[in-house]
Amino acid sequence: MSENLRTVSIIIPTYNREELLGLTIESCINQTYPKDKFEIIIADNNSTDNTKSVVEEWANKSPVPLKYLFEPRQGAHFARNTAAKQSQSDILYFTDDDMIADKDLLVNIVKVFDLDYNIAVVGGKVLPKWEFNPPEWLEKYFKNGSLSLIEKSEKLIIASYDIGIYSCHQAMLRKVLFECGGFNPDIEKDTLVGNGETGLNIKVLNAGYNFAYTGEAVSYHIIPRSRMTQKYLNKRFSNQANCDSFTTFRKNENSKKSLLKLILYSHIPNFLKYMTGSVLKRISNSDLWRLERVYAHYYLQKIFTDYRFATDRKLREFALKYNYID
Repeated sequence: MSENLRTVSIIIPTYNREELLGLTIESCINQTYPKDKFEIIIADNNSTDNTKSVVEEWANKSPVPLKYLFEPRQGAHFARNTAAKQSQSDILYFTDDDMIADKDLLVNIVKVFDLDYNIAVVGGKVLPKWEFNPPEWLEKYFKNGSLSLIEKSEKLIIASYDIGIYSCHQAMLRKVLFECGGFNPDIEKDTLVGNGETGLNIKVLNAGYNFAYTGEAVSYHIIPRSRMTQKYLNKRFSNQANCDSFTTFRKNENSKKSLLKLILYSHIPNFLKYMTGSVLKRISNSDLWRLERVYAHYYLQKIFTDYRFATDRKLREFALKYNYID
């Protein structure tokens, strides 16, 4: 009976994606989950396009409640956390404005929470929806987390460790989100400045909760032409370096001296190794140069980020916060 089902809020942060947002909203409205048991909250993260008009148009014809809120602080973490405050649902389902949900997504993701009393977070498959046929090298090396894609061989996983769940396809108990201080900072415009859902997931695990993955909950990530380029992937790996440095510093609270030693004896040698390797492989016509090049950008960014942690007291204090939701 639907009266016994958990309530769900679908939360979609958005920034200047009016051309894709409607597809995401439509796929969420068309869920087979009972219409009186879920709502959709669009968190407009300071868009300058016609995002608000797109949302209002859908709200006027939606059979499920569709709410609009404006979050002027730039950063998807602000949008997610602010939207979470507006919901009173049992479960919060986070997705992005370039995702298309399978019609049975909510049904399949919500039922997993009932398999184990200690499950706090559930994720599922994220498959690509290519704008056009991707180049061979992209599918060979980057059809994975580099493009926020997830496809595990297991049908179901329940674990007390991080199983790799991204905020583009992540359901979470609302009470746990607030207990664990919300999403850590992540992307501001195109630059990742913190560890976002990675940081939140670490806090959830440290609080003693379990994670789950189900292959039955499927969402599709729209991959446009602009993301099928070496330039985009270089930027993506640079952002990952920011995330990893943030995570490492939160865990170890490295001293200035230890950070400078990391830069000198790890990051710089690795940057030089991968950059040299990418040049040599490109000369020899091996497409492996693309993989070497993204790792060169990763370690180059690690140099800059860890130097900031070594020299910027305010950044160190910001990175050590627990509660980012207030």
